[in-house]
Amino acid sequence: MRLRLEFTTEPFDLDEPPEHAVVARGVVQQAALENVEVGPFGTTAEGAAEDVLAAVQLVLHRSLEVGATRISLQLNALGDGPERGA
Repeated sequence: MRLRLEFTTEPFDLDEPPEHAVVARGVVQQAALENVEVGPFGTTAEGAAEDVLAAVQLVLHRSLEVGATRISLQLNALGDGPERGA
């Protein structure tokens, strides 16, 4: 199964990305994930379920360790193939 991950860490800082956002972005960019898109208010990525779930665990732990006070995330099942789902 493939999953799509979308997440945001808080608190926001519009002047400079906070450390928890930088750390979370780094986790996702270093993971075995595809279609990684980093934006000012959230990050998305796709991949095999085991890779996405491993990345989620690291995002949660590492972001909280460096000051995140809230992490909002959503996982969508895309099915088994490499094609993008809704």
